[in-house]
Amino acid sequence: MAMLEIRDLNVYYGGIHALRGISLDVEEGQVVSMIGSNGAGKSSMMNAISGLVKYQSGEIRFKGEPLSTTANKVVKAGICQVPEGRLIFANLSVYDNLRVGAYLRSDKSGIERDMKRVYEIFPRLDERKNQIAGTLSGGEQQMLAMGRGIMSAPDLIMLDEPSLGLAPLLVNTIFDTIQEIKSMGKTILLVEQNALKALSVADKAYVLEQGCITMSGPGKELLKDPSIAEAYLGKAAE
Repeated sequence: MAMLEIRDLNVYYGGIHALRGISLDVEEGQVVSMIGSNGAGKSSMMNAISGLVKYQSGEIRFKGEPLSTTANKVVKAGICQVPEGRLIFANLSVYDNLRVGAYLRSDKSGIERDMKRVYEIFPRLDERKNQIAGTLSGGEQQMLAMGRGIMSAPDLIMLDEPSLGLAPLLVNTIFDTIQEIKSMGKTILLVEQNALKALSVADKAYVLEQGCITMSGPGKELLKDPSIAEAYLGKAAE
């Protein structure tokens, strides 16, 4: 049994059929990547899992149980989403942003342990913990968004376009961090336009086109597929 199971999921926005009966599995301990162009439905899928978008039919199960469609209950179940665009609290300090990530938790020692772990993964955040988050660079804000996600103590972390708008060197840092988060025993569902990076780290990957899953398989195998290379890897490979 997979940690996360999605079956025949359909999402509509008015007359627009954004997700067309998609099904996928995320196994515990894996990095599962989803690639696709803008408008393919990647963020709609994540938001449906998070309870931020209502799906009209289909089923989402987490650890064998039906997943709530209410956002705070999804977090309580052990899923967090690091959203596209970071969406940090710009007027709060770095430290307070991280504490917000733990707002549903009451285990003081666990919160302190995870705060220490976040600072180990992202030493820059430790250096800037008293700095107002809105004054951080884009890369630092992405680190903060990921750190805030870790602070909710999730079993499954969903990363929505973590490399968006970052310089190449910082993109490498973010993907190194994804591997480090996996080594903590976390399961990761990654939505990412940088197909080369996304497939390189993926145990399994899915291709989403116009709301439909058109291909799936081990990430490194999809990297070798000529149709994937032509559609998604040209610029990245250069």
